[in-house]
Parts: sequence; C-alpha cells; structure tokens
Amino acid sequence: MPILKLFIDKHVIDSPQTISIQSRLNVPFEIVQDAREVFESVSCADDPVQKGKETLFLTANKGAFIRKCPGTRYYTCCDYKILHIGTFCTMDCSYCILQSYFHPPVLQYFVNHNDLVKELEHLFLQKKVSRVGTGEFTDSMIWEACTDISKTLVQKFSKQSNAVLELKTKTTAVEGLKHLDHNRKTIVAWSLNSNRVMQTEERFTASLSARLKAASKCESWGYPVAFHFDPIVIYDGCEEDYKKVVRQIFTHISPDNIVWISLGSFRFMPSLKSVIQKRFPDSKIIYGEFITGLDGKMRYFKPIRIDFYRKMASWIKEIAPNIVVYFCMEDDDVWKKSLGFIPSDQGGLPEMLDRSAALHCRLKLD
Repeated sequence: MPILKLFIDKHVIDSPQTISIQSRLNVPFEIVQDAREVFESVSCADDPVQKGKETLFLTANKGAFIRKCPGTRYYTCCDYKILHIGTFCTMDCSYCILQSYFHPPVLQYFVNHNDLVKELEHLFLQKKVSRVGTGEFTDSMIWEACTDISKTLVQKFSKQSNAVLELKTKTTAVEGLKHLDHNRKTIVAWSLNSNRVMQTEERFTASLSARLKAASKCESWGYPVAFHFDPIVIYDGCEEDYKKVVRQIFTHISPDNIVWISLGSFRFMPSLKSVIQKRFPDSKIIYGEFITGLDGKMRYFKPIRIDFYRKMASWIKEIAPNIVVYFCMEDDDVWKKSLGFIPSDQGGLPEMLDRSAALHCRLKLD
C-alpha cells in the first residue's frame, strides 16, 4: 500500500532525515504543529486504518527508543528489547493488533537519530547480551524505500560484541543489506504462516516462496536468520499446511544458520474483533474455539494449542533437532506438555535465547 500523504512535525522540518525522506517519497506534504492534526485527518476517513497506512508522519520520538517487550506476568516472556523506530505498517493483515493498538493508527517515523544512536551506545557499554528488534510496532523492512535505517543499524551493531539486532519482516526488501559489513550481529527474520493464511489474511505481503528466497539470499550474504510462526491459525487442514511450510524452510535454509524459530497461536484483544469484522468481512479467523486468557486476550483452548504446538515442534525437530524452538507468551504448562521441559530447566527463556544468539552471532556471554 503506497504512501500518499506526508505530514511533517514543524520541529523536525530541518532534520537531515526529514529532508532525505521528503526527497525520496515525492508526495504532497503538510507541516503541522503537533500530532493531533495528523490524527484528526486520519480519524475522519471512512476507513481510518487504511488511511493511516497511506499517511506518514515524520516526527521526533519524545520517549525512549529502547524499551522492554510489553509482555505479561502471566506468560513466559523472552526479555526482548524493542528499538522503537516508528509505528504501524503499509501491509494489511487481518489479525494485526496494531489496528486497535494505536488510536488512530498512523504511520510514524522518528527522525531524531542522534538520540537513537546515543541510546544504542549506552546499551553497548553495558557489556551484557541484549537481543534488540525493530519489528514490534512496525515491520522492520517497510522503511527501506525511503530511509537508510537498516543500513545505519546494521553497521552500528556490527562494531560491538554484546548485542544482536533482529530485523523481522513479511517483505522481500533485503537488497540494501547485501553489501553491508554486518559481522553477523544482525539476524534477518521472517514471519511465516501457511499459504492459506497468507493468501486470505495478509494483504500486500510477500508470498511464502518469495520470503524464503529472500531468506536464502540473506544467508548467502552471511546473515544468520530466524523465523516466527505467529499467529498460528487453527482450521480444518491446517496441520498438513503448516507441515509443508516447515519442510519448505529447510529446502531454502541450512538448519545450522537458523538462530531460533518461535511459535505463537492466534490471540487477540476483544476490541480487535469488530475491526476484523468490518475491514475483513470474509475472514473466519475470529470464529474459532476461543477462551479469555489471563492477559484478557482471546486464545484457543489450551488443549488445542498444546496439541498443535507438539506436532509443529516435532516437524521442526525431525529435520533440525538442534534448533531452538520457543513459544511466544505461553505458560509453563504449555511448555512442559508441548516440548517436555519448562524454560527454567534451561536457565530461563532469556538465557536460552542469549546462548543461541551468542553461538550464531559471535556474541560475548557474561
């Protein structure tokens, strides 16, 4: 989905980042006093979500660039750090939580990179393993056409030995990574799903084969890679569909170069249901066997999740027994019944992932 309108915060009009992005996009722009003008413009549209995906607001991040993952105390968290470069996405997935997370949702990109770099330098000085990603509130690679953010970050991370950057995407926009001196400190990761889910629920995203070909390119350029099956959607015939995806991964990528594979079932805040019904009237994903979880989100019944996780993990481990497979936001009961252990048996989930990052990305463990 293309960006059709650009809004620029008056306080960043002279920023080098602003000037560069404005020249690359070459779309109508408007200088605004504050974010309210942008939000009002988006809110009055018939479909504010779509309008927000076509509208880019350049501004400064007035809070922290590096944040803790917004996990919950009820489920095991991986202790991920979010690098908050911007918000929202130009792609359009029915299940995307960002549709109801931001009010209104709008593309924002933060141009005060001097502050971003200072926070990263402070993080690097801490001399402990950190896993940092830009793909929590946006897709990491949608910014490639109009910014140099990936180049900046990859080069910055390459010069230290304690932190790893994960760029997570549903695109194939990886050509800008080809000639960078990354020193294996950047993991390029893809969100994957079954072909059926990709075709019916993920508008404007790359196909499965295209994503895997892009992953293969990155591997050939020396990058470690990762994959995230989240959200897994349960439907008639889903087992065979997901099994095919697992097999396709290993026809493109060496198991030894995969840092981790995460699994997470479809879950959603109740407020998202009406958004999906309105924007994706043909979608059936909200009509499964759900129950309210401890975090207030709707989740598949636990026995359904466990049964599928157990099978999915077995398909992966059958081909690549040494790959780290982990769950996103599940409790010890699910871990034990699906994988046969709980994270604390191996020092905790953060420790498990730190060890894998150190092994694949040449990090220094404490």
